[in-house]
Amino acid sequence: MVSLTGLFKSDTGETGDSEKLLDLYWNRAELKKEFAALRTEKYQLQDRIKQQEGSAARVQQKMDHLESLLQDPEWVHNVVAFYQLRRLDIHCNVKLERFAEQLKQQREQRLHNRVLVSWNEKCSEEADLIESQIGEQRMQVQLLEDQLETERHKLMTMNIFAKLFRGRRLATGIDEILARIEIGHQQEHEMLLALDNLQDQAPPDNAGLDIAEKRSINFMILSFAQHLYLHFADDNLAAMAKEATEKSVGAVNYGNKYDCDMLMELLEKRWDSMEKATSYTEILQKRAQMIAEHASFGGEDNAVPVTTSVDTTYSIDDNGVVRERDMNLIRENYFGIAKVLSR
Repeated sequence: MVSLTGLFKSDTGETGDSEKLLDLYWNRAELKKEFAALRTEKYQLQDRIKQQEGSAARVQQKMDHLESLLQDPEWVHNVVAFYQLRRLDIHCNVKLERFAEQLKQQREQRLHNRVLVSWNEKCSEEADLIESQIGEQRMQVQLLEDQLETERHKLMTMNIFAKLFRGRRLATGIDEILARIEIGHQQEHEMLLALDNLQDQAPPDNAGLDIAEKRSINFMILSFAQHLYLHFADDNLAAMAKEATEKSVGAVNYGNKYDCDMLMELLEKRWDSMEKATSYTEILQKRAQMIAEHASFGGEDNAVPVTTSVDTTYSIDDNGVVRERDMNLIRENYFGIAKVLSR
């Protein structure tokens, strides 16, 4: 008996030691996982620090380069002209983006208004139909109630001999009329519920523009982009502005102080004249129509025209005279047109 007790005690002790060893093993495994995760995070943070240091170094290099150009009397005016040209491109980008967004919102609102008008007309027709059915139902119930009153009056005014022969049939008819009246009230209640549900319906959400609308919008966007380009195409201002966004300061030489001053003066005059121009809506629409006549698409679901089909820019004066020139604004991505087109 003593030996058995000792045996059981020994087993219990070994089990406890095994559990402790197992817990120690799992704790060690979890610590190794956490350590590996921390080491991975450390390497990631070190990589990010290197990237930030590289970015900061590049920015500092640009600042040093810009400072040296500003200190050079032969380049300082080129720097000013460079950033004025870049400012022109940015302003044209903003104008084109704002034009595209307003146009999209107008078309979406116009489409949604048409949908709402159609939906309201449909709801009104359904409501009129239900109200008409309710009116007819009430008239039928009223006729049944009048008939019920008549039948009850007949039953009450019958003499005893008439009730023996006809009373049961009249009572059965009265019960049938009561049942029909109850059905009529129930049907009217269901119609009223249907009318309430119809009036509580939420209007449809904006379904979005279809391909035809998106193509029409893109023709107008391209027309406005050509309007901007043509206004600054003379003296190569549009191309120079685009070049200023693609190259770094100091990569382009615009000449001496006089040349740079003349360039900036010309920029201001052109920009002021464009800002004052307001009556060009008809020209935009006419140009968009001409673009649409020549545009082709890669598929039925494509809203952006094939680049080669819109490689002509149309200059239209106030007298309606059209002059064509070869320039593909989409391919060259003037004024960031690629990002504002509807797709």
